[in-house]
Amino acid sequence: MKKDSVTTEIVVKENKIGILRVENVNYISLTDLAKQANPEDPSGVIRNWMSNKNSFDYYSLWEELNNENFNSVESHRIKIDEVGYNRFTMTPNRWKRDFNAIGIIPSSGKYSKGTFAHPDIAFEFASWLSPEFKLYLIKEFERLKTNEAYQYKIEWSATRLLSKVNYVVHTDAIKECIIPNLTESQKQHVYSDEADILNVALFGMTAKQWRDKNPELAKNGNIRDYTDLLHLVILNNLQNTSAELIEDGLSQRERLIRLNESAKRQMKSLQNSKSMKDLELLQKQVKEENNLLTNK
Repeated sequence: MKKDSVTTEIVVKENKIGILRVENVNYISLTDLAKQANPEDPSGVIRNWMSNKNSFDYYSLWEELNNENFNSVESHRIKIDEVGYNRFTMTPNRWKRDFNAIGIIPSSGKYSKGTFAHPDIAFEFASWLSPEFKLYLIKEFERLKTNEAYQYKIEWSATRLLSKVNYVVHTDAIKECIIPNLTESQKQHVYSDEADILNVALFGMTAKQWRDKNPELAKNGNIRDYTDLLHLVILNNLQNTSAELIEDGLSQRERLIRLNESAKRQMKSLQNSKSMKDLELLQKQVKEENNLLTNK
């Protein structure tokens, strides 16, 4: 089982179907699909399907076409000696273990709950269960893929815009800023949390000071949750700067002053830049798209 996996789910006719994303492939939960036929013993449904001769012909051919490490010799042997007889039984674990298969991922307990399969195989299994349910499954699965494609486009565009934004920080002329100036008391104060150095440098207050001023908002988030995109971009840059200053051995007071000065410069450069406006527009589009998907 690959380590870089992500789980999500789709809803098909009011039934939750798990999706396991491994690298760039979305595997569909056969266990959740099988529950449509037998919620008490979905693994038995999967075993019955895999032990069916027509099913075996299909998923073994899929492996031959898509898996260069597939044990086709053993597959051909059991196709002659076992498949089609009442004694023949195939399970997800046996299929993966003895044949080095990749199309069906058995439940590992650590990375996935249930058995998952490549969409090509999962759709065939769904068709065996119910052609009608298969059509609804395809529809919702395509919706998921469309959304992922959109999110990938957003992430790609955001990365490009952030690169432009950071470039502006280093090249744009210095203008008037709205980052708070540090008081002498703040410069001398020792902060127990490194994150608060960034908060004071950028917002002029610690996280606790913000919570004390905004008790209702603090119930659902922190100072960074309620700031705007411009300040988040600057905060991201300050984190990198702070790490470099720590490595250089600067004292907390010196770092605070340097970070505050950096925040001022960035604010002057970014607040009216076209790249920042484009990034804010992109953020708005993402929120609108998410709202549409939520309301569907």
